[in-house]
Amino acid sequence: MTPPEPTDPVQRAFLGVERSSAGQRWMSRLDQAAQNRALAIAQVHGIPEIVARVLAGRGVALDDAPAFLDPTIRSLMPEPFSLTDCDKAAARIASAVRNRQRVAIFGDYDVDGASSSALVYRFLQHFGVEAEIYIPDRVFEGYGPNVAAMEQLIERGAGLIITVDCGSTSHESLAAAAAKGCDVVVIDHHQIGTELPKAVALVNPNREDDLSGQGHLCAAGVVFLVLVATARLLREQGDRRAASLDLLSWIDLVALATVCDVVPLKGLNRAYVVKGLVAARHMSNAGLAALFRKAGLSGPVTPYNFGFLIGPRINAGGRISDAALGSRLLTLDDDTQAEEIAARLDELNRERQAMEAAMLAEAEAEVLAEYGDGEGANVLVTAREGWHPGIVGLLAARLKEKFKRPAFAIAFDPSGKGTGSGRSINGFDMGHMVRAAVEMGLLVKGGGHAMAAGLTVERGKLGALRAFFEESAASRVPSLVSSHSLKIDGALSASGATLDLFDQLEKAGPYGSGHPQPIFAIPSHRLKDVRPVGTAHIKITLEAMDGSRLDGIAFRAADTPLGDLLMKSRGMQIHAAGTLSADYWQGSRRIQLRVLDAVSAK
Repeated sequence: MTPPEPTDPVQRAFLGVERSSAGQRWMSRLDQAAQNRALAIAQVHGIPEIVARVLAGRGVALDDAPAFLDPTIRSLMPEPFSLTDCDKAAARIASAVRNRQRVAIFGDYDVDGASSSALVYRFLQHFGVEAEIYIPDRVFEGYGPNVAAMEQLIERGAGLIITVDCGSTSHESLAAAAAKGCDVVVIDHHQIGTELPKAVALVNPNREDDLSGQGHLCAAGVVFLVLVATARLLREQGDRRAASLDLLSWIDLVALATVCDVVPLKGLNRAYVVKGLVAARHMSNAGLAALFRKAGLSGPVTPYNFGFLIGPRINAGGRISDAALGSRLLTLDDDTQAEEIAARLDELNRERQAMEAAMLAEAEAEVLAEYGDGEGANVLVTAREGWHPGIVGLLAARLKEKFKRPAFAIAFDPSGKGTGSGRSINGFDMGHMVRAAVEMGLLVKGGGHAMAAGLTVERGKLGALRAFFEESAASRVPSLVSSHSLKIDGALSASGATLDLFDQLEKAGPYGSGHPQPIFAIPSHRLKDVRPVGTAHIKITLEAMDGSRLDGIAFRAADTPLGDLLMKSRGMQIHAAGTLSADYWQGSRRIQLRVLDAVSAK
């Protein structure tokens, strides 16, 4: 399990792999200090060595290890009122509850928006408050509140509008609501400048005057804190219904949003996901349960299931059809209705997959035509008329994965208006760059956070935008790309990759953004079997010298350097690297390697 000792001043490559099939240098995640800390964690707290190594490799301190392995919402939750304007938001929502005022919930069209909207809706429903959820059409309305929608909600009787996962930069729309005499409460987490829109309360831990230290939360995580504060206020005001409210019964929605919005799994976020997974396994949310059935879930719910089974299906509605389907599903208690919507989302997800495949082929061809192999660019910007604007974010993510640099995909309509989305690499703040482009007048609008951003651009400014992005990234991206490496937590043989080991590793989870899943090298194993399966996946079997075997799968590896290496290496010795998973099949569990990289063993 122990990786090679590093040498000074430069750590030597793990297994001597200087450049793998994926163009990565393999390196040990643990330097000497981290190895010493891992040993101390194991000895002082009686934690298995492999778990201690995982904790130490992710910066967990010696004294923090026991609490890290058992995160609780109670111990990690801040005082909700430490969030700027949370007191005002709670007071206004409590007033709507007391006065039985009709409330409109304006949400974003992604999983975080759907989950946040469902949380607020279920809260208000508990108190008998009439509420409706409004999710804008991605194509015709775009992101965030718009004047027409706000006025429409007010005309339908809304006395209070709560925006979730949006609204922090919606100056015109919120001003229009105020002009109509309607209060607006904003609950958001996106980056925001110094100028704030007109609202009764704007709760966003990323606003500059917020000192709560909760900027890592997704919108649903912030919503949960606001609802905790509101429930407390209502109890203090003598509302008996507040005493019977069980907010933790909806923590599965917060966990779903936290995983799917790819926010760092640190602090309160870890507790949200740990406790949310427990709640999700009870299948008490009819909508989530219906989606899991459609997705063919086998085994207990995991973060992977949230991110790759549920998230894409909820997002499919907002990407290519009715954006409100996801939020509506998460509010349901009726199994029959939930099954109908889940079936529709499952169908839409299949349609989305087909559209994405066709668009991705065009986007990759454009990268090759515009940038050669892509290595000459700091930021990739692809654009085409006719692309579906609901899928450009997925294109950007795929391009970023393949070419290892920030990427944008922009869908232009016939009028020359482009709707785009971008995905970044670790270490480069894409949201800051996009906001700077807005200030330069290169974008109609745009915003986001470090790892993802959205924008609207006129066709005539596309060339200038490309040049601006290229210049903005020139001082940072080349060094990030050149230092591209795969951090290895240790080496395993096929016989050592067991379900018992997997279960021990799970104690240090959940894994995700900011707390990466452990990656292990499987050195010098013979590639006994390799074959394509499913849609562009490659399944392999590795065999050790003692005859023990380990099955693995490389997702979306067909026609990639990794896939090419695997397909031509049958019978040869290779070093493989990947993460361990428990594959459930016909009621039994078996260990499997999710192959991330490989190289010939010479």
